[in-house]
Amino acid sequence: MSKNNKLTIVSAVLISSVLISGCSLLGDKEKVDPPQTTSYEDDAVKENVDKETAGEVATEDAMPIELYLMDKYGYVVPQTLNLPKTNSIAKESLEYLVKGGKVSEMLPNDFQAVIPQDTKISINVDEDKVATVDFSNEFKEYEAKDEEKILQSITWTLTQFDSIDAVKLSLNGHELTEMPVNKTPIQGALTRADGINVNTDDVTDITNTKPLTVYYIGGDLDSYYYVPVTKRVSNAEENNVAAAVGELIEGPGMGGATALTSLLPNDVKLLDKPVVEDGKVTLNFNENIYSSGLNGEEKVLADEVLNSLVLSLTEQEGIESVSVTVNGEADLVNAEGESLTKPVTRPENVNTGSF
Repeated sequence: MSKNNKLTIVSAVLISSVLISGCSLLGDKEKVDPPQTTSYEDDAVKENVDKETAGEVATEDAMPIELYLMDKYGYVVPQTLNLPKTNSIAKESLEYLVKGGKVSEMLPNDFQAVIPQDTKISINVDEDKVATVDFSNEFKEYEAKDEEKILQSITWTLTQFDSIDAVKLSLNGHELTEMPVNKTPIQGALTRADGINVNTDDVTDITNTKPLTVYYIGGDLDSYYYVPVTKRVSNAEENNVAAAVGELIEGPGMGGATALTSLLPNDVKLLDKPVVEDGKVTLNFNENIYSSGLNGEEKVLADEVLNSLVLSLTEQEGIESVSVTVNGEADLVNAEGESLTKPVTRPENVNTGSF
């Protein structure tokens, strides 16, 4: 049985609300059919990241940066905020993760920073794209239950930059091999491969599985957003694209009281094996991927369904865009009646806080 059948009442109402409104959670409808290049952040920022300072910004006054903050349900979620222009964007980003600090007046509703208050931070990025982050003694003042969330927030915030692939942590100049409170081990450098909001529900033998990150929808009726979740799939699964689609259809799991949901209906199916060519993956679905349009008659592809697919699949190496067909036909439209004939790339900004 699909875990979507176990959604809470809030999630069920959320599905109806999203499909009726047809609104986008990315904050910019123009991203439905963007230029044919994948961008995880502002290109001007990415192209000017320096090895030593981790970034000289070419924008005028501010730059959109994804900060991985904690929502009221305990999930680590990217929120795009405009940070001031700086010559050290990586260090600046981490400083905006400090409780009671610079981010205080910018936090979206029901979100919080994760690094303990008054923590001082320094950072160095070497030629191997490893960022070593040194924290002051205040870093130890956090609750044990938040330890893994802190690791995920720091790692995913820093690795959004082209100059950083991995992260090492130190405390007062001494490298950390485990976290100071709950003793979570730190084995070498931290990367996105370590996962985020890790879900091991129903996994009996983790050694025979591999991580796969997909994006569900979280939050409340009036403020919902995309949440990355790392799930474990069998090593026997040869096609990671099909596996990711399957996880979106299956739903988030994570217990009966999960605040997450997926808008892909349970009866959606891939009719063909996904085709990956020149960075583009083509998915051919049955008609159950459609939702009703604003007039209740026209069949459309909901923005939230498409966005979840694009965010999830472009997490995989070598995939830059997603093309969707239904029964082999490509003449799709979204809830606003806009054509979806071109491949869709990853949006520059996720969860812009415009709700």
